[in-house]
Amino acid sequence: MTQSFTPIICFGESLWDVLPAGRQPGGAPYLVAVHLHRLGQPVRLVSRLGRDELGTELLAAMDAHGLDHSLVQHSPTHLTGVVKANVQPGHDTTYKVVQPVAWDYIRFSEELRAAVAGAPMLVYGSLAARTAATRETLYRLLQHATFKVFDVNLRPPHYTREVVKYLLRQADFVKLNLAELAEIMAWLGQPAAETTALPYLAAHFDLQALCLTKGAAGATLWTDNQFFSSDGGAPATPDTIGSSDVFLAELLAHWSTGPPATWWPRLWAAPVLATP
Repeated sequence: MTQSFTPIICFGESLWDVLPAGRQPGGAPYLVAVHLHRLGQPVRLVSRLGRDELGTELLAAMDAHGLDHSLVQHSPTHLTGVVKANVQPGHDTTYKVVQPVAWDYIRFSEELRAAVAGAPMLVYGSLAARTAATRETLYRLLQHATFKVFDVNLRPPHYTREVVKYLLRQADFVKLNLAELAEIMAWLGQPAAETTALPYLAAHFDLQALCLTKGAAGATLWTDNQFFSSDGGAPATPDTIGSSDVFLAELLAHWSTGPPATWWPRLWAAPVLATP
């Protein structure tokens, strides 16, 4: 696979997932960035940490992965983000996302604008748009992005349908799961069957592509008026937390290498999903 040598920008939350067994670095943008780097794709993370012990430890984790954090900001007034995650039987996970924290206050700068304008992709999600400060920064950066990847990632109660619809309208590529598809299609008064819903969303929001993740059933990609399916389930993963973020990184690393027909089957040829 041939990646771009210009860094992809991943924007939003970087935090600690607090689990019954301990804590681990998390946040969808962070996890996507880490795995893109593992795949050899240059990437830069845009986030904000507190000037606290958890922030120092999260920076150390970024260094351990070799992740470029030169665009990560540091807040003297807000703490580093924390999510309390509870894994239920059957691997369903519930989240309590602490608020407010440092990544709720990512500030716009000329340095960020220039980085986004020169990047092949800007990856963002709905969670970072929960507060006005970071949402305004994201909205401004979206105006300068070449190719915009929206990882929907709905976390109640941290979103509104108006904001999510706006982020969909700005996107070129959207990744979402079955529950998110059902909710968004309900907002639009449309059925959620993937064979009709994905083409409808692509037309309604003028999207180049959508990827629907379906857990053990794999994923479906819609682009260029074609469906691409995993046909046999997802690659094995030992941990549901972060697995869809790792898959998104795999997908984006392949995206610019050629038509999906040339690389989509390789995403399912081996167990590739693993959390950092």
